[in-house]
Amino acid sequence: MDWMVRVEQLSKEFTLHTQGGIHLRVLEGFDLTVGAGELVLLRGPSGAGKSTLLRLLYGNYRAKGGAIWVRHGGHLVDMVSAGPQLVLDVRRRTMGYVSQFLRVIPRVPALRIVMEPLRALGVAEEEARQKAARLLDQLRVPERLWGLSPTTFSGGEQQRINLARSFIATPPVMLLDEPTASLDPVNRQLVVDLINQTRQAGAAMVAIAHDGALLDTPVTRIVEMHSYQGAIVANDLPQSCP
Repeated sequence: MDWMVRVEQLSKEFTLHTQGGIHLRVLEGFDLTVGAGELVLLRGPSGAGKSTLLRLLYGNYRAKGGAIWVRHGGHLVDMVSAGPQLVLDVRRRTMGYVSQFLRVIPRVPALRIVMEPLRALGVAEEEARQKAARLLDQLRVPERLWGLSPTTFSGGEQQRINLARSFIATPPVMLLDEPTASLDPVNRQLVVDLINQTRQAGAAMVAIAHDGALLDTPVTRIVEMHSYQGAIVANDLPQSCP
């Protein structure tokens, strides 16, 4: 199995300027490798660094040290040292990110928001529209909402728009921060099915899920993250689910 993401000796700390410049260490010497077709679940108490790790992988946070290697086309990119334009290109073509909240420009219709990643890759308007419509239908977003801005939608509807936009271009690496939050059991299962379908297609996936929904999928590994005295220990555990 080829690895898609490799984290080596990653460290991160925050400086609390409003509290006398205190340095809060969050990650120290963290290692992780994620292969194509894997779903790695991060688990641990609040404050253990799970969301921080996803933001480091995506290049939203700057690491203090270490490396985050990502297979981007035919090249290896270190997200820690890469420049802004290269990070944006990795996001555009290789790495998708599902955050807990949908952030969009007001008045842009939901269908257009979902289409945008494909259009950015040069996919024709009609092809992008058809694929977006299929995905919205799969996630049971009513067609009457497609022409409306999701800023007025319920939390569950917004999250499904968020998921559709993130999954539509089928990136080879997916980062999932509480992807089933705000969803009822029926819609949660639709999302779990989409995640599993994407994993089976070969995507390397790293996820956080406090509601236990992803344990119903063939999770490859569970990484337990424990916080103590500002540092993190990750225990890479085998998953017992079939």
